[in-house]
Amino acid sequence: MRLLLDTHALVWWAGDKSKLSPTALAELRDPANEIMLSAASIWELQIKIALGKFTLVHPLDVTVRQQAANGVGLLPVTVDHSLALRHLPPIHKDPFDRMLIAQALTEGAALVSADAVVAKYPAVITVW
Repeated sequence: MRLLLDTHALVWWAGDKSKLSPTALAELRDPANEIMLSAASIWELQIKIALGKFTLVHPLDVTVRQQAANGVGLLPVTVDHSLALRHLPPIHKDPFDRMLIAQALTEGAALVSADAVVAKYPAVITVW
């Protein structure tokens, strides 16, 4: 299964894994699954860090490099992902989450998220 990390899931996976549900943790630890990190999440975190709204244990660039070294794939935002937004009902208002949902749908991935609003998108498989 392909797994796309929601931004908060990335932070928990890279830092405090105890915040992930047992199901999400089991899926993320399964070597048969492919884990992906979106450029949209890196963008969102960089904005929040720059605004002083968020801090990480390690600098963001170090966290991203560590995740890549551990086999987490880096998923760019493509034109196809952006165009897929037009098919999403306006359930979620957060533009970063909407992009992650569009990416998950386009890439055939499960979105690893604890966001109950994300779970309202019927075509998105959410791992809690």
